[in-house]
Amino acid sequence: MSVLGHKKPFDEALAQHQGMKKLDASDRGFVRQVCATTLRRLGQVDALIDHCLDKPLPKRAEDIRYILRLGVTQILFLKTPPHAAVDTAVNLADVYGFKPQKGFVNAILRRIAKEGEALMAAQHAGRLNTPDWLWQTWCDTYGEETAGRIAEAHLKEPPLDLTVKKDPDAWAATLEGPVLPNGSVRRTGGGSVPELPGYKEGAWWVQDVAAALPVSLFGDVKGKTIVDLCAAPGGKTAQLIQAGASVIAVDRAEGRLKTLRDNLKRLDLKAEIIKADSRTWRPAEPVDGVLIDAPCTATGTIRRHPDISWLKQPGDISAVATIQQALLQAAAAMIKPGGTIVYCTCSLQIEEGPAQISAFLSHQDNWIRDPIRGDEVFGFNDWLTEEGALRTLPHDLDEHGGMDGFFAARLKQAS
Repeated sequence: MSVLGHKKPFDEALAQHQGMKKLDASDRGFVRQVCATTLRRLGQVDALIDHCLDKPLPKRAEDIRYILRLGVTQILFLKTPPHAAVDTAVNLADVYGFKPQKGFVNAILRRIAKEGEALMAAQHAGRLNTPDWLWQTWCDTYGEETAGRIAEAHLKEPPLDLTVKKDPDAWAATLEGPVLPNGSVRRTGGGSVPELPGYKEGAWWVQDVAAALPVSLFGDVKGKTIVDLCAAPGGKTAQLIQAGASVIAVDRAEGRLKTLRDNLKRLDLKAEIIKADSRTWRPAEPVDGVLIDAPCTATGTIRRHPDISWLKQPGDISAVATIQQALLQAAAAMIKPGGTIVYCTCSLQIEEGPAQISAFLSHQDNWIRDPIRGDEVFGFNDWLTEEGALRTLPHDLDEHGGMDGFFAARLKQAS
């Protein structure tokens, strides 16, 4: 209800829920799985519920849909024994003031238990779980077939990707996962992240393989000064430091900066950390490069954050696009002659990627595109656009479990 009713991010809603704090780790994990799966499959779940209703739920009883959603998810997607899922839902109806509707909840979920599998088999899962406006933008940008592959990729639970400081093969063996082409270690097993080997020692940090690509586009950064704008939580800052750069990490939110400081402390890495608005802050002297990991709608990370599908609206794109353009203009004022900007977002929306670069270049005579080469993305030439930018999609690396959708472009100041 906090996510769908009050538009609160899922992770934030869970962290603030008092009831979660009273549960042991196993129960917290199960609650998280139920809620995340409900969000991931929400379109399907609601279609199944509606199929079983003789008439729409009255407005005063619409909140009972939340209970039905949890029950349907447990029965069909988590394979909870139907009697247990039904009993839990009926008890929730009683606890949350729907005692007169207990029989209704029981009847709907028992019907789902009998007919749900057949009904689900006839559904277009990816399409149903994608809001209409998102589906249309992806069809317009990538074509309907690719839009379908993107939507299907969002239905899969993502693996855990780790960027390791050194010796990825050894850590892959320890963490029981393969080494991906860029050197990331991918773990498919469960377990609490802080309890995994190497976490406390600062041997690695969590970072999707797609998010690990933009830093490499700077090339050799040893001895160079790089500004990381909107730096928290610090994965790319850590990459730059590890590669030998002197890093100035800028972010305006104190809470996010605390996370960045904590992460760098655990990793035993050091950066100059600045609390400031990246749009107006300037370094004391020009720098060699600026990384812009711009605020965005994050529609490329829906497989990790299924709430994004239901939280974001079309108007959010124009709001963040204004910020993105301001960050590009700010970065241009920080660079030495011949310096480099790497701009990236974890969005699938064209307005937040290619359109931003085109708009920037149309107002900057002394900046040019610096096309990314295939060897810089480990030979995955299909990740490169005609303009020489990087574009990954959630179904890329599907044989390894997929990746986040990312856009990155490299810009060079003309000498």
